Amino acid sequence: MILNRIWIGMFIISMIVGIIKLFFWQDVDIFKNLIDSLFQAAETGFTISLALTGILCFWMGIMKIGENGGAIKYLTKIVSPLFSRLFPEVPKDHPANGAMMMNFSANMLGLDNAATPLGLKAMKELQSLNKDKDKASNAQIMFLVLNTSGLTLIPVSIFALRVDSVSPTSVFLPILVTTFISSLFGLIYVSIRQKINLFNTTIIAYLGSITTLIIILLYYIINHPENAPIISNVGGNLIIFLIIILFMLLSWKKKVNVYESFIDGAKEGFNVAISIIPYLIAILSAIAVFRASGSLDVISNMIKEIAIVFGCTMLEWVDALPVAFMKPLSGGGARGAYVEIINNFNIDSIQEKIAATMQGSTETTFYVLAVYFGSVKIKNTRYAVSAGLLCDFVAIIVSIIISYLFYTNV
Repeated sequence: MILNRIWIGMFIISMIVGIIKLFFWQDVDIFKNLIDSLFQAAETGFTISLALTGILCFWMGIMKIGENGGAIKYLTKIVSPLFSRLFPEVPKDHPANGAMMMNFSANMLGLDNAATPLGLKAMKELQSLNKDKDKASNAQIMFLVLNTSGLTLIPVSIFALRVDSVSPTSVFLPILVTTFISSLFGLIYVSIRQKINLFNTTIIAYLGSITTLIIILLYYIINHPENAPIISNVGGNLIIFLIIILFMLLSWKKKVNVYESFIDGAKEGFNVAISIIPYLIAILSAIAVFRASGSLDVISNMIKEIAIVFGCTMLEWVDALPVAFMKPLSGGGARGAYVEIINNFNIDSIQEKIAATMQGSTETTFYVLAVYFGSVKIKNTRYAVSAGLLCDFVAIIVSIIISYLFYTNV
């Protein structure tokens, strides 16, 4: 695994740098600092996981209410006309359509646990239509690229990690804008490769409406930067609360026990919070020792110097890059990198908000491609990797730009 090599490599590089500092710079405290950073990282990982448990239980409970109330079903109906034109090779009555729609809807609601099995089922159904079983079909590539672009309406994990923020959901709109733009680039790239007509009336109606709203929002923010924090806080929180109320009303209409649904979801949230502790501690320890050795500072300083040469004066984004580096490889790794940024720059700092936007607007590209293609034994993935990485790159760039627009008066 790539992540396995990166994790080991961070320790080995830290060891080498430590030896160099000891023998050439006479830094006799270097290895003490490395060991102290490991213990502190382990303690920090467990402490954060405990704080994460409560808020994660709450949001998973809300998500379960939406799931039982039929929110996924309604989202499926809304997006069905669009996806039927993006997957022309899939017959309208084929089971793959239902599985894909359910997967996209679950992802939009942040229901990762529900989305993965639905996605695997969708790949299996799409594979039944695939004439070359070792080679990814157009439909499979389109499906996975839209999956890896990370389009989501409710970034539950980000809200949970920002529990100590003045406004945990203030990053909602920046993430929504970024993930939409990233998904749009991925869609355009794949459509060009597959010769899909994006000027179809239905596609234009869907994408045009959303794009217009995004452009209007960004135009207003650019011309009234002083109102950006207000829009993000008030608008984002209002939308989130309306979604919570809508989930409850949908469940109530279906005569679902809303309270019991919340409890069931909260139990799942508790299990999720407990399950991420080992992964969080693992990546936090690697990043901590990498930073304590000075290796991370060397990389950051190099990038800053290059940025300065090109005339860049705002350099806070460089400190958020560890999230960008880890996200395509591992969700847990990116989460650990994000937590490390919170610890070093504090919650609600511009570095933290940029990192939060990066974390919430992209998906673990290599993991998704490996698991989904591996489940149907596809060896030739064609241009799926390049398309997924394009989405990641666009998301990183847009995350930086959008964060500065929303959180600073520039």
